Amino acid sequence: MIAPSDAWGPFRPDLEPGERIARLRCLAAIAHLSCGSRGDELVTSLRAAETDAAALPHALAALNRLAPLDKRRIWAAYANLTAPTRRPRGHELAEDRS
Repeated sequence: MIAPSDAWGPFRPDLEPGERIARLRCLAAIAHLSCGSRGDELVTSLRAAETDAAALPHALAALNRLAPLDKRRIWAAYANLTAPTRRPRGHELAEDRS
């Protein structure tokens, strides 16, 4: 079971399977690029969760076991990549990624 405070990104309970897989792959890529071999357990468990939702708590636990700096880097990159694009004031052609 995943606590409500940890229900973000691919760990949200209300996601459709395709969206969950996309978010898991995004998070796995970030973990791999940010942590290298330190993130191997996390990347492996995120990939396992693509086909088995029962692996989600293990992936979350692997993320929480990382060093604080690694976690912050992963969270910051994930938040930046998944944040909706804000339209600049007065600019009607800005892309909306929401």
